[in-house]
Amino acid sequence: MESAWPQRMAWMAAVLGLFIALLLFAPARWLSGTISGLTSGHVQLLNARGSLWSGQADLMLTGGTGSQTRAALPQGIRWHMRPGWEHGAPVMRLAVLAPCCTPAPLNLSLRPSLGGGSVALAASRSQWPADILIGLGTPWNTLRLEGRLQLETEGFTARWQQGRLGLEGGLGLDAFEVASRLSTLRPLGSYRLELLASDDGHTATLALSTHSGALQLQGQGQWVGSRLRFEGVAEAASGLETALANLLNIIGRRDGSRSLLSLG
Repeated sequence: MESAWPQRMAWMAAVLGLFIALLLFAPARWLSGTISGLTSGHVQLLNARGSLWSGQADLMLTGGTGSQTRAALPQGIRWHMRPGWEHGAPVMRLAVLAPCCTPAPLNLSLRPSLGGGSVALAASRSQWPADILIGLGTPWNTLRLEGRLQLETEGFTARWQQGRLGLEGGLGLDAFEVASRLSTLRPLGSYRLELLASDDGHTATLALSTHSGALQLQGQGQWVGSRLRFEGVAEAASGLETALANLLNIIGRRDGSRSLLSLG
C-alpha cells in the first residue's frame, strides 16, 4: 500500500499539471463559442486567434442563430483576461480594446457567486459606428441608421441573483448626426439615451431626449428586474412634417402628427 502512494501522487500531479496547462493555453475559440451561446448568436467572435487569456477576433453582430443579417466591427477587438481575488472572492478581470472605437481598453470585472454573478464596467468613454446595429436584424436592418454613437459611464454594474437582475450606476449613450435610409433628410438629429439605476438596485429609469434636429424624440421608461417598459413620442420639427411622414409611419403608431413609441 505504501509503495502505491507515491505512484498515486505522481498521477494526481500529472492530471493537475495537465489541467493547469489546458487553462493556460486554452485557445481563443473557446471564448468565441461561449459568447455566441450566451447571446443566442447575436454576438459572434470570428477568426479568433491567440489564447483564452490574450487574443483577438473579428466581432460580428447578427440577427441570431440562422440569420443572414450581419455587420462587422472595423478592425475587430483584442482582449486580455486575468483571474484574481478581491474582497474574499474570485474575480476575473477583462480588458477589451477595439482599435476603431476605444481610446483606452474597456475594463470589466466578472464575479461569480452562488446562484448568480455580476459584471462591472469601470468608468470609460468610447465611440462606435451606428451602422453596426444593422447586423442585429429587425428593426435595425429596416432603419439602417448611420451616425456616431458615444457610450460613457462613471461605472456600471449588472448583477444576476436567482434569476433576478439588479443594476448599479448609469450609462449614457449619445447618438450624433443620425441618418436613416427611410428619410432623404440628412441628418435627422442628435439624441441622448440615459439609463440610471435606483439606489435600491432593483429598478432603473430610461430617458430619451433630443439634442437637436428635424426629428424630435422624447421618452421615459423603467427597467424592473429583467423587464423594460418604455413610452415615447416622435414628431417632426415645424415645417418638416411632409419630409418625415414616411419615417414617422414606420417607427411607431401614428397619433395625428406624432408617432407613439412603445416597448414592453
